[in-house]
Amino acid sequence: MNDKFDEMTRAVVQSVTRRGALKKFGVGLAGMALACFGLANKAQARGRSCFNKCMRSCTDYWVAQGYSKDAAANMCQPQCAFACFPL
Repeated sequence: MNDKFDEMTRAVVQSVTRRGALKKFGVGLAGMALACFGLANKAQARGRSCFNKCMRSCTDYWVAQGYSKDAAANMCQPQCAFACFPL
């Protein structure tokens, strides 16, 4: 039992080199720095403008088809949210 555990821990430890670990750490650090400088906010702003454009065009289409503006907005909101803010 102890031999199998020792083999597993050696395999886990040997799978990451120092260079690989430092690269991953550096990429994570760079990502945090970019997020601190507001690049994440710009991406959210693009998503909001996408959502607004989508809602305008979608509601205009359904209103032209004879639906009320509220009914059209209720139909378009989930579709535009999924298109502009994917999970």
